[in-house]
Amino acid sequence: MSRTDPISDFATGIRNAVASGQDFILWEQSKLLEAIAKILQKEGFIEKVEVVSFEKKGKKNPRQFLRLELRYIDERKTRSLIKTIKRISKPGRRVYCGYSELKPVSGGIGIKIISSPRGIISDVEARRLKVGGEVLLEVY
Repeated sequence: MSRTDPISDFATGIRNAVASGQDFILWEQSKLLEAIAKILQKEGFIEKVEVVSFEKKGKKNPRQFLRLELRYIDERKTRSLIKTIKRISKPGRRVYCGYSELKPVSGGIGIKIISSPRGIISDVEARRLKVGGEVLLEVY
C-alpha cells in the first residue's frame, strides 16, 4: 500500500486510537512524524514518545517504530486530551501562514503544528521566533 500523505495517516491513527480508548499506538518511524509526536508530548497531548525496534527472523536491519502513550483525563479512557486532530495543509492544497497570521487555537487550549525554516514547531513557538511556514496539523 502506498502512502501519499503520511502526516494525514498518522493523525488518523491517533484519532482512531483515542476513539477506541487504547493505551498506546505503534507507528512506523520517520523523522517528520517523530518531530510531530515530540511536539504533542511537549504540549501535553501525549504522555510519552519513544522509538522501539523490532527484528524479523533472518533480517539484519530492525524496523523502527514510534510508540506513543496516549493521555486521558479519566481512568475509564473515555475522555482524551486530544478531542480533534485535523490536517490543514494537504498535498493537493498547501496552506502557509506568516507568524502574525497564526491565531490561538480554540481559545489557546489547542495548537497548530508548523513546518518552518527552524524545523517542526508549534504555533506558540512560531510566534515567539517570528517565523511562519506550512500549517501541518491543528490539535485541540
